[in-house]
Amino acid sequence: MIEVTDLVKRFGANPVLEGVSFRVETGESAVIIGCSGCGKSVLLKHLIGLLTPDAGHVRIDGEDLVSLNERQLLRVRRKFGMLFQGAALFDSMTVAENVGFVLDRDGKLSATEIARRVRETLAMVNLSGTEDKRPSELSGGMRKRVGLARAIIYQPEIILYDEPTTGLDPIVADSIDHLIMRVRERLKVTTVAVTHDMRSAQRIGQRILMLHSGRIYFNGTPEQLRNSKEPIVYQFVNGISENQEHSS
Repeated sequence: MIEVTDLVKRFGANPVLEGVSFRVETGESAVIIGCSGCGKSVLLKHLIGLLTPDAGHVRIDGEDLVSLNERQLLRVRRKFGMLFQGAALFDSMTVAENVGFVLDRDGKLSATEIARRVRETLAMVNLSGTEDKRPSELSGGMRKRVGLARAIIYQPEIILYDEPTTGLDPIVADSIDHLIMRVRERLKVTTVAVTHDMRSAQRIGQRILMLHSGRIYFNGTPEQLRNSKEPIVYQFVNGISENQEHSS
């Protein structure tokens, strides 16, 4: 479903991605981990065609995004749903209007049909009865769920998650993780999540990719990640700074 080959991206003199390559199979759940500022979100934006690489290729279902024009990119982007880090809801809209925004903009469904789809999708994320609330009336976890409902309402083939549990307490974060897994199983979607939350990564990821020094440094299962004795991987997974390592 997703194939990234020798991806290179620099911002001015700053190299961010320096030859990233990996594949994500249809229906698979992959999690990208790495230190803050290592390029995880930049990589995610390449997958959906929001950024153009300096070199390399991103193929979605066999189509190379680099060779597509804006209209063709829009068609490919319809395969994606995305949950942004801050949920990115419209404050002036109700929950129902936020969730149904894409369907309403398309103009292909009646208001009655959109309302039905909104109700069903909110029920899937355990938010029945919140249609008339505003984002300001919701907790952080509820806003994340509304963002997820908006991402899945038009039944995408791929869902991207940018730090889905950031800023949430452990219990709410746990509920978001279980929701991500339930959505994957019910909708049979391909999942790619970016996170620095190790508990979340090992729970929702069938495969973990670690980005380090602009490349994929580790690619394996959560169990292989936990058992890795490679110093850089071990320090990151266990939250050990280099100073701690040297002092011990």
